[in-house]
Amino acid sequence: MHKTLQSHHFITNRHTQQACQPTYNPLCSSDPEAVPFNMSVANESISWEFILLGFSDRPWLELPLFVVFLVSYVLTIFGNMMIILVSRLDSKLHTPMYFFLTNLSLLDLCYTTSTVPQMLINICSTRKVISYGGCVAQLFIFLALGCTECFLLGVMSFDRFVAICRPLHYSVIMHQRRCFQLAAACWISGLGNSILQSTWTLQMPLCGHKEVDHFLCEIPALLKLSCVDTTAIESEQFFISVVFLLIPVTLILISYAFIVKAVLRIRSAEGRRKAFGTCGSHLIVVALFYGTAIYMYLQPPSPASKDRGKMVSLFYGIITPMLNPLIYTLRNKEVKGACKRLVTRVILSRK
Repeated sequence: MHKTLQSHHFITNRHTQQACQPTYNPLCSSDPEAVPFNMSVANESISWEFILLGFSDRPWLELPLFVVFLVSYVLTIFGNMMIILVSRLDSKLHTPMYFFLTNLSLLDLCYTTSTVPQMLINICSTRKVISYGGCVAQLFIFLALGCTECFLLGVMSFDRFVAICRPLHYSVIMHQRRCFQLAAACWISGLGNSILQSTWTLQMPLCGHKEVDHFLCEIPALLKLSCVDTTAIESEQFFISVVFLLIPVTLILISYAFIVKAVLRIRSAEGRRKAFGTCGSHLIVVALFYGTAIYMYLQPPSPASKDRGKMVSLFYGIITPMLNPLIYTLRNKEVKGACKRLVTRVILSRK
């Protein structure tokens, strides 16, 4: 009986060795870095962290970037909070246009808060790391809010189209319930797309790769960590990007073609100026956001565009949310008037 067990043990070992000899099998390796794992599954004995490289190869940029990020974040918080408060407290701004603008400001607040604090911490730290859970949360929130903004800007252009091209039917078409439905559709679409794409990305095996060559956990940067062919998921991502970027942009351009045509028919110079003023603010925001997002997600990947991709992400992730309140307040007399009334009300209440 003892000889039989020994013989069985020898045969088992021999089969195991033969299985490991013909081709390299990471499961037979003693190197823990060689063991493949999914982003969604982590070994309990290892504390999974990702290293966000950012511009760590250019340390002289860290102080200027820290100042830019901090100032941009403070201005973003202050500007968007001001628009939300003014739009809610001033009854003259209780219109569909400012309802959607409030949604955009809330979105920008969450958008920057999901990334900038972590960036500031990493710049000040020698260990530029983010936990696995933090990376997953950042990926999901950043993607969800970005996709929501794509559709929200399209809805805002539709609102301007109805207001200028169908003024007599505006209150019938853009009633309160429809505004809530359109805003809810934007948020639900963004969340649904984020769940789908985040799940695909997090299921890709990494084989021990942890260094993310980016400031944040974003799909293009995470896909570069995978040790398998990512052509299929990149194709799916490209198709979804076309849906969320090019289709809204096309509808926005069509809407504004009709808007320009209608504005040119207005005989009053003051009326034309007012129409172009409200639409001009929205067009600037559309150009800033869609231009950088299309450059990031619809261009073919190349090693030469690595640093440019980082700068583009910074622009639509940090600079654009900071500029949105400035664009809408500086070019909009109604918002400036509402701000003055709010400040006056606060000063008088303290006396």
